[in-house]
Amino acid sequence: MAALEADPMAVLPEVRGGYRFDADLSKTTWFRAGGRADVLFRPADEDDLAEFMANRPPDLPVTVLGVGSNVLVRDGGLAGVTIRLGRGFAAIEVEGRDIRAGAGALDVNVAKAAARAGVAGLEFLIGVPGTAGGALRMNAGAYRREFRDVLIDARAVDPRGGVHDLRPEHLGHGYRHCAVPEGWIFTDCRLRGESGPPADVMARMGEIQAIREESQPVRERTGGSTFKNPPGMKAWETIDRAGCRGLRRGDAMVSERHCNFLVNTGRASATELEELGEEVRRRVFETQGVRLEWEIRRLGRRPAGRRRAR
Repeated sequence: MAALEADPMAVLPEVRGGYRFDADLSKTTWFRAGGRADVLFRPADEDDLAEFMANRPPDLPVTVLGVGSNVLVRDGGLAGVTIRLGRGFAAIEVEGRDIRAGAGALDVNVAKAAARAGVAGLEFLIGVPGTAGGALRMNAGAYRREFRDVLIDARAVDPRGGVHDLRPEHLGHGYRHCAVPEGWIFTDCRLRGESGPPADVMARMGEIQAIREESQPVRERTGGSTFKNPPGMKAWETIDRAGCRGLRRGDAMVSERHCNFLVNTGRASATELEELGEEVRRRVFETQGVRLEWEIRRLGRRPAGRRRAR
């Protein structure tokens, strides 16, 4: 890491994609908050990513960041190299009832491509923020369906640059869980739906969008659902019972519309958002004995002098 700080280009592998140094990530995350990346790398394609992973210094930290929809980048920023999968990973192809999507493809675009092709069963993806890669990593779901319900196979690059074809049993998907090691980077997946009239599929997606807009703060600066649902319970109900709806810390606020969402109402820092989330967890445990688990991924370095969040 010392060599990276002294002369980044001397230790970083040659790539066909691009490097950016000291990249401001607050303009990238949906919260519009957080620190900077020491190095931001956008690989050109899967081969470029694999070559980078194979030739990078073994002690170089690597973080994968999608479109920043379900993540909180701490104000201290991200050490090492942050990888963002861009256009080279955003292709969507229809193969009969199957949809092949790059890990950088937006879930909403996958849903729309399926609908246009008359493929039903993937409508729920219109309500999943982020990319196919992120959905793979957390087994994202909405409206009683999860990614594992439609997954046929996936591809991933391991920390040494090896490329792997993975079947569903290799992913070990559970509720907001994936068994593939964190160091592996998903690059591609194949989903399967059912034949259906495009008009009917579009209509179902419209219903889902209407429900989301009515019940969630989709037009505000938020990171999506903040906490996982405890077994047999709804996270938002425990938060509401703890009296946290509308709770604030600076410009960070628990949404009035849906209290399992944190919102940046102005110039909230990532620290304020995380501390507000921890206060919600404390109050829920104090009043109901329930330990909420974060669903939003919290990444990076904490600013000096701040207490450690659990």
